[in-house]
Amino acid sequence: MARLLTLLTGAAVLWLLYWLAAGWGLRSGITAWFAAQEARGWQAEFADAGTAGFPARHITRLDNPVLADPATGAAWRADWLTVSSPAIWPGRQTLTFPDSPQRYSYFDRTAVLTAQEMGADLTLAPGTALELSALALTAGPWALNTPGHQAAAADTLILSMTQTDDGSASYRIAAAAQGFAPGAQLRRLVAASGLLPETFERLMLKLEVTFDRPWDRRALESRRPQPRALSVDELDIHWGSLRLRAAGDLTVDTAGVPTGTLALKAENWRSLLTMAEQSGRLSRDARRGAERVLGLLAGLGGNPEDLETQLNIRDGWVALGPLPLGPAPSLVLR
Repeated sequence: MARLLTLLTGAAVLWLLYWLAAGWGLRSGITAWFAAQEARGWQAEFADAGTAGFPARHITRLDNPVLADPATGAAWRADWLTVSSPAIWPGRQTLTFPDSPQRYSYFDRTAVLTAQEMGADLTLAPGTALELSALALTAGPWALNTPGHQAAAADTLILSMTQTDDGSASYRIAAAAQGFAPGAQLRRLVAASGLLPETFERLMLKLEVTFDRPWDRRALESRRPQPRALSVDELDIHWGSLRLRAAGDLTVDTAGVPTGTLALKAENWRSLLTMAEQSGRLSRDARRGAERVLGLLAGLGGNPEDLETQLNIRDGWVALGPLPLGPAPSLVLR
């Protein structure tokens, strides 16, 4: 019995020493990374760092962290951030964010994110590059606000990103939000028409994205990987009587200009035209012209209430079937 107690005591002491050394190493690594970014001209700072979680985990808390890259104009700040990992393996990291506002900036534009119970689980490949194998981010009720406006809000958020193969630059991405409320401008259109509820019943996106390089520590230190190909498996928006679904493939050039085709199906599509007309965004004559053309397209599918057509993106422009909609969005990650 005494021998067993001696062995257990020795093992506990060794584990304590390992935990202390590993915790010091993790904390020192984070501190050194912040110092390295500051030496490169960033604003990279935090007020204090402490480690807890003994005996099973290492939990490092950073108070008042700030990261700002003058080269891209991107910046982030929060009241605190915790970085947690199993004591036996630091390759599985969990980030926990505060319920208080987080500020994201791009040059002179700032957005404020307020999210409850927001956290992200990261699986990192072995090696100093810290290549991302998988990410799972979840949050409770959240809202994204720009000065004077609410850009978006929802009751939940689930986002996952999984590398297709070791070392690959392709990732399967899925996102879903319950009770999603679009921006203030669109909500005003909805309120003016009274045709649709203010929130979506369903918002889901599944796609595979190939970037120009894998996501790793360079995504923070230099530039973000840029999308080069997108395969949209499912985009599903259920909004009152309106339902939009899309799928298709896009390629993206080095300037961020997409090219490709998305198959689009819209159920009860006339409600969109009615909403635009009643809110004053579309004149009666313009609404009649659009309804006539789209009605012809819907009739080809056999059900005039369901519009099945294509979203064609060519030469920097977007068209809904034969109807030009305007310039294509730039797919550049800042």
